[in-house]
Amino acid sequence: MGKSSRPSYSTGTISINGVDKVVTRKDGDNVISDYKMSSAEQKAYDYAQKQFAKSLSKVNVFDKNTQKNLNKQIKAYKQNGQKLIAETYEPVLNNLKTDIASRFGSFDNSVFMDKLNSIESKRAEAMSDLAKDVTAKQDELVKNELLKKYTYLEFLQDIQNQANSNMLNTISASLQNSKSGNDYNTGIYSSNNNSSPFSNYANLASNLISLW
Repeated sequence: MGKSSRPSYSTGTISINGVDKVVTRKDGDNVISDYKMSSAEQKAYDYAQKQFAKSLSKVNVFDKNTQKNLNKQIKAYKQNGQKLIAETYEPVLNNLKTDIASRFGSFDNSVFMDKLNSIESKRAEAMSDLAKDVTAKQDELVKNELLKKYTYLEFLQDIQNQANSNMLNTISASLQNSKSGNDYNTGIYSSNNNSSPFSNYANLASNLISLW
């Protein structure tokens, strides 16, 4: 029985909905797996890479519109606080003046000054607290803006990572298909060349003859 020729390399292919996504082939001594992106995959992948690279250098930098918007919010927060303090303490001062004027006819007395100093002290404390609140609000707005930037970068990176993971998993499956085919071909080759029970004896006889 003649020996069969050595098996050729078996390629591996992964198809999704009838469309080949990965083809594994042998080119010389190299095994190559080609992943074929759809146009939608390519657009998403390219967009994520482009935007990630574009946004990375600007992640801690605010453009003029963002700065303007942040300043506008901080200004509004400060004005609302000042308005609330004014609405709280001005009526108290006016009532004090009215009361003192009706009782003493003049503001030049210790009762008025003591109460006035007490109210002014509380108002000054409220203004100090407001200044701290404004600073805290500013920090909060900046952190929120940075968080949005970081979240966007993570979103873009997730797109790239998911695409890479899909490609690697599909390529791995294609390589496994190729290995399965090659293992099968190798098994057939080995079976065809070792199927005769007399093959070993024939080889031995051939070796003995060559010695004479």
